[in-house]
Amino acid sequence: MRVKCVICDKIENIENDSFQAKRLRNRPIYTYMCQTCNDRITEKTNERIATGNFHLYRSKIQPDDWD
Repeated sequence: MRVKCVICDKIENIENDSFQAKRLRNRPIYTYMCQTCNDRITEKTNERIATGNFHLYRSKIQPDDWD
């Protein structure tokens, strides 16, 4: 299966039977990102976390009354 990176527009081939290919075919919300872009984003994010100015806003978990 031919896929295109959403960031750098690099075209790559992945196996048709792989989990990633199945996910891309069945759920159009998922996008493909090449390994170099993924590594670059991971590195930049870790650098931002190391500065201490990075805040990850997550939704608060609501307590479940049925437990």
